[in-house]
Amino acid sequence: MLVCLSAHQRTTPLEALERLSVVGDGVATDLTAAHETIRGAVVLATCNRFEAYFDLADGPDEASPVPAMDAVMERLADLSALPFRDVRETVDFAHGNRVAQHLFAVASGLDSVAVGEDEIAGQVRRALDAAREAGATTAPLEHLFQRATETSRAVKNSTRLGESGRSLVRLAVELAGSRIESWDSARVLLVGTGRYAAASLAALRAVGAVDIRVHSRSGRDRFARREHLTPVTAADFAAEAAHADVIVTCTTTTDSYALDTEHHSAARAGLTTPQLVIDLGMPRNVDPGLRSLPGIDVLDLDTIRVHAPIDEFQAIGQARMIVQTAAQRHAMARRVHEVAPAVVDMRAHVHSVLEQEIARTRARGGDADTVAATEAALRHFSGALLHTLIAQGHGLAAAGSGEAWVDAVRTVFPRTAPSVEATPAGVAADEPDAAASAPTGPGPA
Repeated sequence: MLVCLSAHQRTTPLEALERLSVVGDGVATDLTAAHETIRGAVVLATCNRFEAYFDLADGPDEASPVPAMDAVMERLADLSALPFRDVRETVDFAHGNRVAQHLFAVASGLDSVAVGEDEIAGQVRRALDAAREAGATTAPLEHLFQRATETSRAVKNSTRLGESGRSLVRLAVELAGSRIESWDSARVLLVGTGRYAAASLAALRAVGAVDIRVHSRSGRDRFARREHLTPVTAADFAAEAAHADVIVTCTTTTDSYALDTEHHSAARAGLTTPQLVIDLGMPRNVDPGLRSLPGIDVLDLDTIRVHAPIDEFQAIGQARMIVQTAAQRHAMARRVHEVAPAVVDMRAHVHSVLEQEIARTRARGGDADTVAATEAALRHFSGALLHTLIAQGHGLAAAGSGEAWVDAVRTVFPRTAPSVEATPAGVAADEPDAAASAPTGPGPA
């Protein structure tokens, strides 16, 4: 059973989301250990969401996933220092096919603040990679996330949502445009050198920013050298921050604010020039108290969410149709996969009986052409029989009635195939089996 816990900026208070974001996306193994029924987990943590996807072992009589998710939320409460009740009230819960539909919408940018954003698809892929490296994935989770990536490509290639190179960073820069007279003369300080810094730099350059300086709180200068930017050392940071026209913060270093009210106020003493601070960090990089300082305007994720534009309804409708169709196909494929063990047992039984009859035909001797024709007829008959039965099983499974088909197979065909009688000398035991390779179409024959 697939289950998802999700906290998103649209529905979750920013303070709670900040706490959850500190947990990060490297806790898949830790969350998997929260309950014995959890077989695997993938965690997706971005600047405006925290989501965890789980594969639960199938229990007797469709066991409820609630105990496992309660255990996960208790673990999240410990990791985030949030009360358990707050976690439970903060996260949304989905299971079954709703999980696929939700993830496909997320990967396609339909659940983002900037609808259709580019960055989320890469974040979904990296979440799977991180869980895979930690050994926390399972086949159902792998299939789910791979289909999500395919769906995001389909949305990008088939709708207008893929045309504009959208992202939360670009939306923030666009919203800042009304506050900046001229980007080409603005003095910009970028705080951070990670993935979001690269996206922020691209957005700044796209609007014409030229004078861009960068500060790494960890002291690294590789990003500055690679992008031909002016590096700002820790010793020079306060002065540079005081004189910048625009400060963009997107650092993942969370031990303290990149800009705090007391020190920034002291550094700007006597300065009256207006300053725009764009805080893209999660948790936030900028002390909220900066808003009280004269001349400073702070644009954070909460503000960006409130001012996010309403996108083209037609494009969104097309994208949602693609997501819904992909989720339905994923559900059908999962249902067909669930009847696979019964298919294997049925094939094994028919194959065993077939080999017994072929062995008897050969043992009776007779004309070689007649024996060969009889063997070919038996193989063709078994292949046709299996094709019909398996096609019916796949069709019923796709329609949601696979369990009844499995029960019928278990009743008619024993799980343990009858032992094959000794074959005459010279007869290969691993002879090709037409039944095993018979086509298995998705619908009834």
